[in-house]
Amino acid sequence: MNNIGYVDVSHSTSMKDLDITPRMATVLKVFLEEPDQPRFGFELMKLTEMAGGSLYPMLARLEGAGWLSRGREDIDPHAAGRPARTNYTITGIAVTAARIQLAALSEQFRPPLPGRMRPEGGPA
Repeated sequence: MNNIGYVDVSHSTSMKDLDITPRMATVLKVFLEEPDQPRFGFELMKLTEMAGGSLYPMLARLEGAGWLSRGREDIDPHAAGRPARTNYTITGIAVTAARIQLAALSEQFRPPLPGRMRPEGGPA
């Protein structure tokens, strides 16, 4: 991406726990690839292959919980010929929480090894 300036318009300083769904994990993974990189909605739609109707409510939920901060491009709309775009950045405190949650989610959905028995006595 280019070196456009950004203005933070979010005011969240705390973070709420969230139950991370597999679809939300897909979005968080993009943010964790480059935590300092602001991401635009259209870019996230392409990278996650999610429709805006699914993605934007999820971004709003993540922002409301303090996991993402929202900003706007610091551009002159007249010079750029378009309005400033909204972007999202994962918050510093959410980086660690997201990594922990994604690791737990990965462990939860890891297939069992063949031939292993569950503690209850059922097949793995």
